Amino acid sequence: MDDLADRCLQRYRDGDVDAMAELVEIYRRPLFGFILKMTEGRGDAEEIFQEVWFRAIKRFSSFRKGNFLSWLFRITHNLIIDMARKNKRFVDVVADNDDSSGRLEEKLVDTEAGPGALVMDRDTGEHIRSAMKVLPPEQKAVFLMRVEAELTFKEIAKIQGVSINTALARMQYALERLRNELRDEYEVKGKVR
Repeated sequence: MDDLADRCLQRYRDGDVDAMAELVEIYRRPLFGFILKMTEGRGDAEEIFQEVWFRAIKRFSSFRKGNFLSWLFRITHNLIIDMARKNKRFVDVVADNDDSSGRLEEKLVDTEAGPGALVMDRDTGEHIRSAMKVLPPEQKAVFLMRVEAELTFKEIAKIQGVSINTALARMQYALERLRNELRDEYEVKGKVR
């Protein structure tokens, strides 16, 4: 993805406006997924997605080198925080643990589970989403940026305007809180297998 994105960025710099449409498609999934989860699936996710790209195009000259997706996430994060402050609403996210090799739902669900566990797994995603509602927006954002965009903690820290230790701490606090919230789910799943 990075090579293709870099080529599109260069084409856009060279005046090829169609390259921007390609960039939007390249980054649609991780960026829109982040927005959708941060806004709890509200109808304004598409509007926010469009506003992010509007701001990115407007500020494109300020992007030099580096991770374009990280830069887009910084714009997105700031826009969502501004909207949350304005609207006084909380956000929702799907979480991950320290390792970036997949979604939390996939980590909690045993892929070789027996029939009893398979029945219970249908509700696992919903339990996780429900548990995520207790997390503060900053912690949720760290999880989502790590899971959806596979950003490093260094990139996440830069986007949130905090130290890397703060980003790591937010992840750790969120994990502890999720473990407590999902304790019953873990115990029941453990007994079924």
